[in-house]
Amino acid sequence: MIIIIFRVRLSPDAGKDYEAMEAELGGLVQHNPGFIDAKSYVAPDGEHLTIVWWRDEESLRAWRELPRHREAQHAARARWHDYYRVEVATVTRSSAFDRS
Repeated sequence: MIIIIFRVRLSPDAGKDYEAMEAELGGLVQHNPGFIDAKSYVAPDGEHLTIVWWRDEESLRAWRELPRHREAQHAARARWHDYYRVEVATVTRSSAFDRS
């Protein structure tokens, strides 16, 4: 399993067009083969954190190369993000507990 940790600070130009693209990509990623789950959070200082779980590197690569995702990446660099940081990690061990 692969985990993506995506940290971003939005620019003042990240408005309705950003929100629309974020919603569109959120729908697309869920149908991408190999996608497992995603969670997003906003820190008190305004930084956004998204964690995405993928089955393997091949499915992540397919997502990264998806033309609509590439368009969003270019728009983000041009207008929507003041900065971002992406970290890719391989899960070597996992454990869980669920009282339910």
